[in-house]
Amino acid sequence: MQFHPETCHKTIQSPWGALTLAANPNGLSGVWFENQKHFPDTRPWTLSNQHPTLVQTEQVLRNYFDQQWLPACSARQALQKISVDISTGTLFQQAVWNALMSIPMGQTCSYGELAAAIGRPMAIRAVGTAVGRNPISILIPCHRVMGSQGQITGYAGGIWRKQALLKLENASILQDSEGQAQ
Repeated sequence: MQFHPETCHKTIQSPWGALTLAANPNGLSGVWFENQKHFPDTRPWTLSNQHPTLVQTEQVLRNYFDQQWLPACSARQALQKISVDISTGTLFQQAVWNALMSIPMGQTCSYGELAAAIGRPMAIRAVGTAVGRNPISILIPCHRVMGSQGQITGYAGGIWRKQALLKLENASILQDSEGQAQ
């Protein structure tokens, strides 16, 4: 991914470890957990604890962590307050990321359902790859996408974080015979 040359960033703490937030003149361009797959090289970026988009994003995330969102609130509603720049992705990735924002909190969908939602029902693997490359974790809720049988599958931030995010949102998740989330 090619990020805007004027990208700035800050780090905040979440219940599941540090989060790096990134923004550029066009809006929020990233939210990554520490040690997340596809974590970008932030060295060329300016550190900014006061950038308005980063401050606003931090507040939205704090509200989320403190469960101050309405149960039916979607990421799209939360993001309406924040300008988002997903231009680092291909047009296909952007279509997938936009579709992710329509999954309401507490609900999940499968990769196949997501592929159908963007009009590409046979592109399930490509959709999975785009979901994994989502640059704005939590707010573009890739953690709400499950396997075809409702099982928890890969998450760039770690399966344990995906489970924690779904639990925070009171999402129904498949459990194994020992009562453990899969």
